[in-house]
Amino acid sequence: MHDIVIRGGTIVDGTGAPSFQGDVAIDGDKIVQVGGKAGPAKREVKADGRLVTPGWVDVHTHYDGQATWDPVLAPSSWHGATTIVFGNCGVGFAPVRREHQVALIEMMEGVEDIPGITLTEGLKWDWESFPEYLDALARLPRTIDVGAQVAHHPLRVYAMGERAINRELATAEDIELMAKLTEEALKAGAVGFTTSRTDQHKTLAGDLVPGRYAEHEELIAIGRAMGRAGRGTFGFLSDFDDEAAEWKWIRQVAKESGRPVWFLLTDRSYDPQRWRRLMDGVRAGRADNLPLYAQVAGRPVGLTLGVSTSLNPFGLREAYAEVAKLPPAEMLARLRTPELRRLILSQEASPRLLEVLPPLSRQIATRWDRMYPLGDQPDYEPAPERSIAALAAKEGVTPQEYCYDYLTGGDGSRMVYFPVTNYVHGDLEVVREMIEDPHTILGLSDGGAHCGVICDASLNTSMLAHWVRDRSRGRRLPLEFTVQQMTSGTADFYGFKDRGRLQVGKKADVNVIDFEGLTLHSPKMIFDLPAGGRRLVQSVDGYDMTICAGVPIFEKGQETGARPGKLVRSS
Repeated sequence: MHDIVIRGGTIVDGTGAPSFQGDVAIDGDKIVQVGGKAGPAKREVKADGRLVTPGWVDVHTHYDGQATWDPVLAPSSWHGATTIVFGNCGVGFAPVRREHQVALIEMMEGVEDIPGITLTEGLKWDWESFPEYLDALARLPRTIDVGAQVAHHPLRVYAMGERAINRELATAEDIELMAKLTEEALKAGAVGFTTSRTDQHKTLAGDLVPGRYAEHEELIAIGRAMGRAGRGTFGFLSDFDDEAAEWKWIRQVAKESGRPVWFLLTDRSYDPQRWRRLMDGVRAGRADNLPLYAQVAGRPVGLTLGVSTSLNPFGLREAYAEVAKLPPAEMLARLRTPELRRLILSQEASPRLLEVLPPLSRQIATRWDRMYPLGDQPDYEPAPERSIAALAAKEGVTPQEYCYDYLTGGDGSRMVYFPVTNYVHGDLEVVREMIEDPHTILGLSDGGAHCGVICDASLNTSMLAHWVRDRSRGRRLPLEFTVQQMTSGTADFYGFKDRGRLQVGKKADVNVIDFEGLTLHSPKMIFDLPAGGRRLVQSVDGYDMTICAGVPIFEKGQETGARPGKLVRSS
């Protein structure tokens, strides 16, 4: 008798092959039958009219701190993820010396908008080396599986101390130590290495991150260490200030390490052809047998703007900034007074406040044509007529009046969506091209990060709901292809050979999905992190069951309390 049989569902096995009807049988933590009619089971799950897929493998999250105290890792686990990877964008918490703990917290808060007060209270720091950090992760019972990457910025600070924080050049001895520690981490189970080379990433004090201008030889030496370990992927984010110079070191890392090398790729308004040039660079590398890839998002990288979020269309006005310091209920009450409304609407964005924002984010003060009310069921490909500017014109008011009254209306939880990248042309056709390119992998859900302004951990759900089922402003994506991108595509890339497919002998990570009923709700701000820290979360209907390692962890959206998750180590 089987432990679990999922009966009569539409099986989308994660390989990209056509879907088919049948049963999926599970014994222990393994899949033992896919298709056909399975025998009796201790528990039978009726899946008529449902999709049966592998659990999602989400490779771009930032739960580096949260994973040390939180077993559930919502909202990613709410949305069918059974394996997640963090340590992205070069930020993390290991290795670390005691005297640099605060610096790493401030770096994470500045780069990823994770409340510093939450990290200060939540992190126990029962590690120094990266292998000890992995051991700390392995000790905590957890709902889903996690994998960790070595982050360049803490690695550099560990090797160089204050010289790294001041972005000084590394000595030969520094580089040798960083390479040694990277190799040690990979052999202990780290699944990759990441760094960032962008002006968008700054510490809480506004300083650029330690590895922003690291010499190419430093990165190449770390790549060589990865080659010696024979494990892991090398990932990074770059402004590509000098594209020729960047490609030179990237190609050398790929050649000398033999490991997959990936970078984040988005479409940006200041240079709409940039993404095509960078993909041409990937293709040129592949033609030379170099393992180069781009990691792409499945929707715009967009800011969620509301009364309770970190950023707000009016947050750059002095009068608004003053009341933003008040408790949420008192703040909302003040914003609704006619006197304060008139004052805020009469002001312009403060140059003093503008200075602290990255260039791309400064547009939130003026681009009413690129802001869209989210509503209860968000549309991440909104048409121009749904913009604040268009809706205001229809109502005969100014855009700022319309937006102010919308955000302060209702119960104060309304949100406005502002796509920052991947929405240059007002639709997602460029994103579709990126997703369909054979040299890209799907990522950038950013689960656990940007707690006060972004909630993209629902990416996997919107891939199904929007791209496969609902899209009306262009061609949709095939079901089987889309599931493959979120399962075997990402699992294979990271060397997770035991998952990502519904096949006999594979790990029993499974989603049972009501495809027609799959409904993504608007983000909500909650205050449940340590020390009352806030975060945006996004709920969903339609996941009938999520199974990790053969154990149901969610049923009809409710957590079962089971903790079958583990740390995934590279091998």
